[in-house]
Amino acid sequence: MDSYYKPQHLADFPKISEGNPELGKKFFDYYGAVFADGALTAREKALVALGAAYAVQCPYCIDAYTRETLKFGCDVEQLTEVTHVAAAIKGGAALVHGVQMRNVADKLGM
Repeated sequence: MDSYYKPQHLADFPKISEGNPELGKKFFDYYGAVFADGALTAREKALVALGAAYAVQCPYCIDAYTRETLKFGCDVEQLTEVTHVAAAIKGGAALVHGVQMRNVADKLGM
């Protein structure tokens, strides 16, 4: 079966601006500014972006930020730790929603 996600789509991302060049320019200017060195280095931001990519489950972002972090000199061990941090956050977020379940169950006297 063919996949919706194809690596060549990542290279086409800038074309998203063709429908509205003004908004596209604003987005890509913002995007570039966000990932520039600031209080965090561009390398640190790329690691954060990779973790966020796992959390939002964006294969394009995972591809792009794996490449970016490797370009910045990160190794597979570091990227694997990022994977586990994202997994822990996602797992914790799912578990903490159990508080909502408990609140409803307690309210209903169960």
